[in-house]
Amino acid sequence: MLTHLSLFSGIGGLDLAAEMAGFKTVGQCEWADFQTKVLEKHWPDVPRWRDIRTLTGDSFYERTGLRTVDIVSGGFPCQPFSLAGKRNGENDDRYLWPEMLRVVRETKPTWVIGENVPGIINLALDTVLSDLEGEGYEAQAFVIPACGVNAPHRRDRVAIVAYSSSRALCRGDGSNADSAEEAEKWRDHQRRIQELCSWQRWENKPGMVRVVDGIPNRLDRLRSLGNAVVPQQFYIFFKTIAELMT
Repeated sequence: MLTHLSLFSGIGGLDLAAEMAGFKTVGQCEWADFQTKVLEKHWPDVPRWRDIRTLTGDSFYERTGLRTVDIVSGGFPCQPFSLAGKRNGENDDRYLWPEMLRVVRETKPTWVIGENVPGIINLALDTVLSDLEGEGYEAQAFVIPACGVNAPHRRDRVAIVAYSSSRALCRGDGSNADSAEEAEKWRDHQRRIQELCSWQRWENKPGMVRVVDGIPNRLDRLRSLGNAVVPQQFYIFFKTIAELMT
């Protein structure tokens, strides 16, 4: 069973991508009430934390019986980097990448997938990549447009993908995979991802009616969708990792 721990889960966009690729989500963390209700509806049996500061390696073991997972993913808050905000970066109180890094350090996953808006590139991406490398991960960032997976809008998202070189990939029989072979497979998958990143982007967004009467929790729904990812944007990463691991 391939396992996935979801941080800053929102309404579960990355969780859907992971499960589409064959991973089982074994834990979620989300502080917002409305988004938590969505998660509770679709993942009723998954252990859940409301504050990432309370998600520790010990508490994860106590609630799941697991010491580690194959992937930790998280769309850590984008407000410090978004063009819609003040772009204070690491000086913003909502800069929670250090907390995600702590969870990675304590759970020691083989893979890490981070998600954020393009504004992070100039404000904190170098720090994120350096932090992951300091924990023994090889990390690379990609920019994926939603229209590259046939969504009717551009919606660029930065994907930060990291692999722990201290944990060898294993074949289905449990033996260590040949490192040269696996390296070549990963390079091939990287080429596929780069092709996706370079697909033609749509320049115009379709019309969107933002004032609709009679829809319950309309503002919460719009806010949740605005912060979410298109699952197919990140499916290619989860699927690539699943293929490498199995």
